[in-house]
Amino acid sequence: MLVVIRGAGDIATGVALRLYRAGLQIVMCEVETPTSIRRTVCFSEAVRQGEMEVEGVTARRADLEELPALLEAGIVPVLVDPAADCAAALEPDAVVDAILAKRNLGTTMDMAPVVVAAGPGFTAGEDCHAVVETMRGHYLGRVIYQGSAQPDTAIPGLIGGYAGERVLRAPASGLFEGIRTIGDLVEAGDAAGYVQGQPMVCTISGTLRGLIADGVAVTKGMKCGDVDPRCEPDHCACASDKALAVGGGVLEAILCLSGGPEAALF
Repeated sequence: MLVVIRGAGDIATGVALRLYRAGLQIVMCEVETPTSIRRTVCFSEAVRQGEMEVEGVTARRADLEELPALLEAGIVPVLVDPAADCAAALEPDAVVDAILAKRNLGTTMDMAPVVVAAGPGFTAGEDCHAVVETMRGHYLGRVIYQGSAQPDTAIPGLIGGYAGERVLRAPASGLFEGIRTIGDLVEAGDAAGYVQGQPMVCTISGTLRGLIADGVAVTKGMKCGDVDPRCEPDHCACASDKALAVGGGVLEAILCLSGGPEAALF
């Protein structure tokens, strides 16, 4: 079974890991300049670096003609193809929208026999066949076959007793310059980077779990970093509980809508 995933950030990567380990073939689509934060666990880094490994699975930036060889080798191809135009040529068994843009950026039910979308901005039965809940809490990872996910609250989920305080936001618009590395232990008040000479300051102490890449154009208030108060640097090297929960929901939806586990064999 072939699945095209729109997006290659941390949630999309968690989805890809779940599907890959279940025996499905994966093709991922990203933008030319990814804005992923948790870059150590994002296959989107393959766009910048050429290749990226997460939890023992390798992804590689590729062109359409390279896909057969990469898939045969067990490598996840990452295309620079924001609209997932490749789906028309590949005719995948399923398309997954895991961009998490909180709105639909062009995914339609006719892109594949099974179309699954993660998070708010989609309605199952209208622009996709199923929606997977992405909000932390009791319903995280649940599959919705009629209706929509919970609306975006703009408040990050609670981790270690902190919610919005965990997020680092750009102090100005311009090009980001980082002075810290993902995995660093930081204290409240430390600068993690600069935009136009203005510091982006950590508001809590913990592990710097995410930081946008140097040279990326950001806008004032844009999420550019993430501090984890649990102070577990090892967490920076593996997909989050949230990403894997969403991935489990996507896998359930694909198998259910395609006729059961036997339909996933290829």
